[in-house]
Amino acid sequence: MLVGAVLVLLLLGGAGPASAHAALGSSVPEDGAVLQRAPGDVTLAFSESVGLRDDSFRVLDPGGHRVRTGATGHADGRSDTARVALPGELGEGTYTVAWRVVSADSHPVSGAFTFSVGRPSPTAAPADTGPTEDPLTATLHKLARYLSYLAAALLIGTAAFVALCRPPDPAPLRHPLAAGWWTLLGATVALLVLRAPYEAGTGPATALDAGALADTLTARPGVLLLIRLALLGPAALFLVRVSRADRYRRGPLAGAVGGALAVALALTWAAAEHAAAGIQVPLALTSSTLHLLATAVWFGGLVALLLTLRSAASDAATAARFSRVAFASVTVLVATGVYQSWRGLGSWQALTGTTYGRLLLVKVILVSVLLAAAAVSRRWTAVSATAATAVRGPDRVPERIPQPAGGPPVPVPVPEPEPESESGPKSADAADAATLRRGLRRSVLAEAVVAAAVLAVTTVLTGTPPGRAAEEAARTAAPAGGVLPASVTTIPFEIGTAGRGTVGRGTVQITLDPGRTGDNAVQAVVFGPDGSLAAVPELRLSFTLADQHVGPLHADLVDRGGYWSANTLTLPLPGTWTMKATVRVSETDQVSETRRIRVER
Repeated sequence: MLVGAVLVLLLLGGAGPASAHAALGSSVPEDGAVLQRAPGDVTLAFSESVGLRDDSFRVLDPGGHRVRTGATGHADGRSDTARVALPGELGEGTYTVAWRVVSADSHPVSGAFTFSVGRPSPTAAPADTGPTEDPLTATLHKLARYLSYLAAALLIGTAAFVALCRPPDPAPLRHPLAAGWWTLLGATVALLVLRAPYEAGTGPATALDAGALADTLTARPGVLLLIRLALLGPAALFLVRVSRADRYRRGPLAGAVGGALAVALALTWAAAEHAAAGIQVPLALTSSTLHLLATAVWFGGLVALLLTLRSAASDAATAARFSRVAFASVTVLVATGVYQSWRGLGSWQALTGTTYGRLLLVKVILVSVLLAAAAVSRRWTAVSATAATAVRGPDRVPERIPQPAGGPPVPVPVPEPEPESESGPKSADAADAATLRRGLRRSVLAEAVVAAAVLAVTTVLTGTPPGRAAEEAARTAAPAGGVLPASVTTIPFEIGTAGRGTVGRGTVQITLDPGRTGDNAVQAVVFGPDGSLAAVPELRLSFTLADQHVGPLHADLVDRGGYWSANTLTLPLPGTWTMKATVRVSETDQVSETRRIRVER
């Protein structure tokens, strides 16, 4: 059912804007651009708002040395941009720009690109673009996130079990409540301390940097973690009251307080994950909060039911109540899960073509197994309830007979059933009840194990770029052999002489600025087989939009001494254009190659 619903919504939803995990949309200068003059700054535009760090940019000169840059900030006050000022004395050659920002969903994103001033460097020196991700920090951060999910589910779910399922004696559930609270406290503190090295991509030792920790406490992810810590105080007081059997009440005030605390805790996750960015943010936050709460009620309730079934005070009525609560939780999980799947994927291709989609398929399979285990538990619960009714027998209500006026009614005594021998039906019924309880306990244990695996996959999913964002990032990159972005295109060609065959392979790097419909500036650089600049007698460039019968449009390239350029080339329509480059490699030999480029409005 869940798989079918996900796929149906994928068909109905289609593709849309990127959702969470910022993708680089464009850069000025563009990747691979050859500029006549040094730029005054570097500006990046992303698919969503990003947070900046003091070291969000590292600019390296042609020799691989770091260039002293100005302050980092947002361009024109737009939160989806990043800009850094460059010094005015940049020399000729190729420069590397490494960047690292924090997505609105709290996950760091990084990348690098190059641009050249005057002409590209004859040889590209290896450049240290800085850290991407420290394996130990990443592992510790993922472990802390998983423990926080697990602890929240145990804490919220056990408290909900006590309030909604009314076990005869809630005392055995004090231990999971305490374990969930302390684990959540420890995991949240660990996430807070690891936040700075996680964003910077450095080792755990940098967590001791007081300045970095101070920056964490004022940024949105850090503030949400502080709120979570603050909520654990009143949550502890509430749980102490709930877990005491002598004070246990199911009053509306206690339920309202517990529900408010649970929702507030769940929001600290929703506001820091994928739901906080992309499309339909208010609806996504609501869906994510409900999804987490339903998961907690189901998973934490399973653990609580398992402990209750081990207790002598367990009864079939408690299991029956949880069965109804679990069914409601599953309904919420399916509805919110389908919506979040559509929002995160956006297309059929992303389901199998992205890491997020493949992880989602694994989660769907595990949830399907979980639903099958839950169905078995429901059958055991129904049989246990029927058996308990049969053993107890119908409720015996004393018969009342009329009495003279003014006199109290006198109940007619109902004779007690005669006691049965140890080998009689009573002991047989007790044995059957024990067997049923063992069967129910085993099925609930299986549910809990699979649910823990689902939480593990969910933890990995929240740290993985959604399918929409991955496809957005792929569209801004230059995939080999595919339709390349209009900004920079590299065309290889064979170099040879008449009668002597091929002697090498060169490339032409063509830059369109801005690479959209309308007027564009064209720059082209020719490289020889050894990667150095090559002088050629002639370079011609034309563009054709075959499906609209437009073209060929010729770019009037002029040799500028090291590169070729045309001040204006007008591309009137959006679409997939065929770009044809013709390189004359000698007075008598020339070679032509084509590439497809995508031109947007």
